[in-house]
Amino acid sequence: MNIVLTGSVGNVGKPLTEELVKNGHNVTVITSKIERQKDIQSLGAKAVIGSMFDVDFLAATFKGADIVYLMETLEAVGDFFDQEVDFIGAINEIGNNYSQAVRQSGVKHVVHLSSIGAHLQKGNGILQFHYNVETILKQLPDDVHIKFIRPVGFYTNLFGLIRNIKRKGAIISNYGGDKKEPWVSPIDIADAIADEMEKPFTGRTIRYVASGEYSPNEIAKALGAAIGKHDLQWQVIPDEQLLNGWLNIGFNAQIAHGFVEMQASQGSGLLYEDYYRNKPALGKVKLEAFAKQFAAAYHEE
Repeated sequence: MNIVLTGSVGNVGKPLTEELVKNGHNVTVITSKIERQKDIQSLGAKAVIGSMFDVDFLAATFKGADIVYLMETLEAVGDFFDQEVDFIGAINEIGNNYSQAVRQSGVKHVVHLSSIGAHLQKGNGILQFHYNVETILKQLPDDVHIKFIRPVGFYTNLFGLIRNIKRKGAIISNYGGDKKEPWVSPIDIADAIADEMEKPFTGRTIRYVASGEYSPNEIAKALGAAIGKHDLQWQVIPDEQLLNGWLNIGFNAQIAHGFVEMQASQGSGLLYEDYYRNKPALGKVKLEAFAKQFAAAYHEE
């Protein structure tokens, strides 16, 4: 099949590209960075340079594809410390561009990388943009079949804890404790997407993806053991204290408020309500394996 991937070759895109090429598909990867061209080609895929904000470019690239894979990330929109960026608005624009490009190109099979929390119109914090883009794509004609992939929290998001661990000797958040929550490896996400691309498309479907379920205290114990800090603690502070801390170091206000609300919804369980109603089989990459990657990154930084 001819498959077009947005999102370049990041945490999910790279293993997904590798797997699709290995399975014999003709893969085209869209990237906004010309320096990624060689990386993409080295995986056996075709690189196309362009912007998610250019509808005509997207439509021309999508044309003739058997499947188009759509994704959007906050990092691709701007710097989290840039006060002028409207992250939600920019991603809504990308979602509308995707929709228009799918219509113009005639593509009938779409896989969209969404997220846990996309079932919520509010209360999910910064993840609201996933709800918005799913809503936009659901307005496409009925003959456009869409598979929405909803991964849970990425293990790789835990790399963001390294600075606080080094500076404050702890993991600090506005929720914590012994209540388990699902986590996922990008490798398991890529496997799930590749699997869905091989299956028939019918209407609009949703698939959650998770690798394992671990409490904040279990996360702290595993990461602490991996980096040689066996006393590492996951400390809980009030929402307002966390928010003020992020605002004081210069975080974009939308990002700061959005992440505090998202993490509060993790603690309350609101974020996971639909996940547990549609719980998937767990993937192969467990926390112990990721902890080794975390330790390598921790000691390099």
